[in-house]
Amino acid sequence: MADFPITERNRIVRVPGRARYDEATIHSILDEGRVCHVAFADADGPVVVPMFYARRGSELLVHGANKGRITSLLESGATVSIAVTLLDGLVLARSAFHHSMNYRSVVLFGRGRRITDSDEIAEAVGVITDKVAPGRAADCRFPNAQELKATAILAVEIESASAKVRSGGPVDEPEDVTLPHWAGVVPMSVAFGEPLSDEHVTPGSELPGYLDPFRNR
Repeated sequence: MADFPITERNRIVRVPGRARYDEATIHSILDEGRVCHVAFADADGPVVVPMFYARRGSELLVHGANKGRITSLLESGATVSIAVTLLDGLVLARSAFHHSMNYRSVVLFGRGRRITDSDEIAEAVGVITDKVAPGRAADCRFPNAQELKATAILAVEIESASAKVRSGGPVDEPEDVTLPHWAGVVPMSVAFGEPLSDEHVTPGSELPGYLDPFRNR
């Protein structure tokens, strides 16, 4: 895969050794995440909005209220910045200064557009639904006309991006390694529980097979 060109906008300045500009790393982080934070500025000042998303090729797909502020902004073609962060561990050092976290993060920039073609809307709805649980789009009702009228399906082209990755243990000062304080890493991960059927599911019904990867994770 190609690298994103390094520019003044996406360049990692702080600890540049942790920077990644390759599509493979950036796409893998985006594909693992589920919540992004969309940052933009309007007449009232800067705003950050958390949103569920899905990646489709070189675009991020999001959806919002038909008349919402972020819908109006994205369909205008304005540039936004989007961040996704995955936490992998708490890093406890012997000094308070060197405490940190292990993480994988992406910051990207792009311009939005509203998807209006009916075939593309159908495809995008499927991609977004399958992001919740792969295979779910084929096992639920497609939005009806009223629901689609109330919802905007939006795409943001990833024009520029960079990732930053930290892994490993604490980086203590040499004179601190003999201190009596515990130091190390507490691993972190997203855990899924056993699926809980709602009260309208027929008793005794088997869980869909596409939920198996989530069970006991």
